[in-house]
Amino acid sequence: MAVHAHPDDEVISTGGILARYAHEGIRTVLVTCTNGEQGDGPGGVKPGEEGHDPRAVAEHRLGELRESAAHLGIAHVELLGYRDSGMDGWPANDHPDAFSNAPVEDAAAKLGKLMEHYRPQVVVTYDENGGYGHPDHIQAHRIAVAATERTGIPDKLYYGAMPRARMREMFEHMRALGADWADAEMPDDFGTPDELVTTVVDVSPYVENKIKALRAHASQSDGAFLLRLPEDVQPRVFSPECFTRHFCRIDAPDQEDDLFAGLRA
Repeated sequence: MAVHAHPDDEVISTGGILARYAHEGIRTVLVTCTNGEQGDGPGGVKPGEEGHDPRAVAEHRLGELRESAAHLGIAHVELLGYRDSGMDGWPANDHPDAFSNAPVEDAAAKLGKLMEHYRPQVVVTYDENGGYGHPDHIQAHRIAVAATERTGIPDKLYYGAMPRARMREMFEHMRALGADWADAEMPDDFGTPDELVTTVVDVSPYVENKIKALRAHASQSDGAFLLRLPEDVQPRVFSPECFTRHFCRIDAPDQEDDLFAGLRA
C-alpha cells in the first residue's frame, strides 16, 4: 500500500515498485488523499488565476490518475477525497476542508479502515518533512504512521528517500550536459542522508511504465522536466527507488534490495 497526497505523486518515488510488485503477483493498493484541486488548470493556469476551476481540475486529475494506475498495474486505487491544501504558504492552506487541516485521528481512521480491508504487509509513504515540506505530504505521513500503529497490520513501514550521493551525481551529470537547472549548487542538506537509506529497489524493467504513467499526468507541469531528460539519463533517474525503513515487525536485513525482504517464503 502506497499512501500519497495528490494524483501524480504515485509515479516518481513509487511507480516502479508498484509496477514491479504487481507484475510479481503482489496485490498493490494506492491511497490518494486529496483530489488535486490546487494543480494546474487548462493551459497551465495556476490556482487563483482567471480560468482556474478547482472542481474541474480535480475531475481531470482523477481521470489522469486512473490512466497512470493502469500503466503501473495498480490493482486498487482508493481516494480519501480531501481537498488539496496547495503548497506551503498558499491561500488554500486556510480552507477549512484542506487535507492539512483535517484532524489526524479522523483521517487516520479512514486510512485504518482501508488497511483493515486490504491488510497490507508493506506500507510506503513520505518522511516527516513530506519530502520537501508540502503540507499534504506531511499530513499523509502523519496519518500513515498513525494508521499503521493503530491497526498493527503492516509488517513494515517505509519512507521514500532521495539519497544525497545519488542526487549529487545526477546534478553533476546534468551540469556536464548543460542543463540550466543544474547550474545552481545543490544544497548540502538536500535529500536524505545516505546512512539513513536502508532499501534500494531496482525497478529498471519498469522504467517505461513509469514514463507512461508520468505522461498520463499531462495537465501538470511538475514532472515535465523529467520527461525532457536525455534518454541516457532517464534510467539513472527512474531505475532505482530508495527508501528508509521506519518500522519492521519481522526479522529483515539492515540493508535491503526488496521491500518484501523477510516476508517472502
